[in-house]
Amino acid sequence: MPTKQERAELHKTIWKIANDLRGAIDGWNFKAYVLGSIFYRFISENMCDYFNGRMHELGQTDFNYADMPDKQAIGGKKDAVQTKGFFILPSQLFQNVVKNAEKDENLNEHLSSIFRSIEGSAKGTPSEEDLRGLFSDFAVDNAELGGTVIKRNQLLAKVLKTVAAMDLGSKYNSTENDTIGDTYEFLMGMYASQAGKSGGEYFTPQQVSELLARLASWHNQNIQKVYDPACGSGSLLLKFKKILGKDNPNLKYFGQEVNPTTYNLCRINMFLHNVNFDNFDIALEDTLLKPQHMDDAPFDAIVSNPPYSLKWVGKDNPILINDERYAPAGVLAPKSAADLAFAMHMLWHLSEQGTAAIVEFPGVLYRTGAEQKIRQYLIKNNRVDAIIQLPANLFFGDVTISTCIIVLKKSAKTDSSVLFINASKLFGKGGNKNILLPEHQNKIMELYTNRKDEQYFAKLVKNDDILANGCNLSVSTYVEQEDTREEIIIEEVNTKIEALETEYYELSEHIRDIINELGGE
Repeated sequence: MPTKQERAELHKTIWKIANDLRGAIDGWNFKAYVLGSIFYRFISENMCDYFNGRMHELGQTDFNYADMPDKQAIGGKKDAVQTKGFFILPSQLFQNVVKNAEKDENLNEHLSSIFRSIEGSAKGTPSEEDLRGLFSDFAVDNAELGGTVIKRNQLLAKVLKTVAAMDLGSKYNSTENDTIGDTYEFLMGMYASQAGKSGGEYFTPQQVSELLARLASWHNQNIQKVYDPACGSGSLLLKFKKILGKDNPNLKYFGQEVNPTTYNLCRINMFLHNVNFDNFDIALEDTLLKPQHMDDAPFDAIVSNPPYSLKWVGKDNPILINDERYAPAGVLAPKSAADLAFAMHMLWHLSEQGTAAIVEFPGVLYRTGAEQKIRQYLIKNNRVDAIIQLPANLFFGDVTISTCIIVLKKSAKTDSSVLFINASKLFGKGGNKNILLPEHQNKIMELYTNRKDEQYFAKLVKNDDILANGCNLSVSTYVEQEDTREEIIIEEVNTKIEALETEYYELSEHIRDIINELGGE
């Protein structure tokens, strides 16, 4: 993570860009220009590092790819695309374009041509799908940027120049530093209400993402493939890079996303975290109806924060009840809430020794009907490992509810019970949001790994008892709530009342005596 000072400077810079665009691009939409410019800068510097490193190894320590003529550089295209997945000519590098951006009367056309060239460099190669459309949200001719080409170019030049001045640190693409995640989270915080209303983008806070990755990777030393069927910006998947990346540099990341803009962002996020193109496979499609990674399953670890109470076709599509993902439960999730359809989808994709950690809307824990039957299937087959109640108000957007985490397993469970954890009081304050501090994460992991009862925090309940209780999986049903109300002893209260009554009587008598005396005079 960036240091506090680096984070403060980063946020200050983002605010500057926001002010430059204020009145032009409305709020949330300007994120495409911030993140797109950071990405453009990153891959440009990444390309330079690649060629400079190779030449320095050959003894040419003063070599700088950015200064190389394009005609000479084109010879390295094949090797660069095979290794990095893309190629950028020296004249197209961010650092060279930004030098003349303010004077470039055709900056919009210049950028558009460069972006097409970068994406086109992978055409016909294994990385083609990973590069296609990466810059599609960076609309250089967006009328909102200005009524004329001159005004649009002036604004674009400002953004590029500001991003060029950003101190992203020497290791901003390393496992220790999540600059893009921090930037995206800050953007979400700035425009949370707009983001929550425009397409349902609910970014998972980094602390929650890390907790999910820790849960899914605990006691599993052989994780080769991780998966998120509603991957959004990829923040959950990339926490595995922080936790497992050093020990497993060839970890494979799989994800699916239905929103084209967020899909692009996820792929950008992979590149920004230095995940090579052949180590990730992010697909654009509806996960519930058109899953894209059936042939890549099973996965060793699955993490996800799928959309809450999403409406879907459900039983109106007669084919779905025979879908191998949903058929085992004998019933489909209701049309009004696809939450448990995502859970069944993930369970199907999970390896026998794997773990899935899923953020869910609490209603799925107790609602009746089809959801109750799906829970019954999960409990009878011993698939539910743990239910964790999270604090309220952790998420951006309009989500202020207390969400929960459902942990699923297949054959890796050691008992026929479900561990219920009440973590609703484990949080700190971060502005107007609650946050899971490291000590809170550690406490949850301690409870999860110990798998024992702890008053007010954890309860291990046998599957048979849960079945007998209508398959209710609400944490509050099983974990005793601490009563923080002041203890009232009735006898003491009565004694105080009697004393007050006596005092009142004596005071009344005294007042009466005074009045009588005054009247006597």
